Amino acid sequence: MTYTLYIGDRTFSSWSLRGWLMLEKFGLPYQTHFVGLYAGTMAADLAHIPPARTVPAMTTPEGFVLTDSLAMAETLVERHPDVALYPRDPAARALARSICAEMHSGFSALRGECPNMIAHIWDRFTPSGAVLTDLERVEALWSLARARHGTDSPWLFGDYSLADVFYAPVALRITTYGLPVSPAAQAYVDAHLRDPAFLEWRKDALTEIHDPWPYPLDLPRKDWPVNHS
Repeated sequence: MTYTLYIGDRTFSSWSLRGWLMLEKFGLPYQTHFVGLYAGTMAADLAHIPPARTVPAMTTPEGFVLTDSLAMAETLVERHPDVALYPRDPAARALARSICAEMHSGFSALRGECPNMIAHIWDRFTPSGAVLTDLERVEALWSLARARHGTDSPWLFGDYSLADVFYAPVALRITTYGLPVSPAAQAYVDAHLRDPAFLEWRKDALTEIHDPWPYPLDLPRKDWPVNHS
């Protein structure tokens, strides 16, 4: 039983990272196909699996097509009840589902003004008021999850779950743009930066070549944190 996962450029595609983490972190069998998200070949690369038109996309062993990260996540939960993709506790599970859905549909300022990028850090980035409002909400959700259901583990609900999958790119955006967060939130960000799966993803991302560079900013660059690379 092997899934086929279609992803875009690792350097920039936050949704591809989510799709990959939900398979990689839970030991589910998969093979990866790369789609020319920034090379302009995405439509052709996905033409054989309608109705997919964006990444990530996934096909099941039977050939069913999933075209959205939340649909992928819920399908994996349904197909693998023995795997704790969501927390087992019903209250924790409800909260985890809710915050995943909020991430999937919300935080438009953070996502729009701070495009995902994991090659380096933009120095002296100034977040807008809307981005800061999004960050306040993110921190409130993280704090609530940890207060109600967290343990000594660094993850939101004790064991790593789909909630951590969905918020991994948020942690990376906080790093890339030097966004201001509390010490507790920064500790959670650091857990993602140290995660072996993310380190593998970033190692592969650094082999990519992009010319021109998507989402350029007229700002100085800093190296990614050396203690996490």
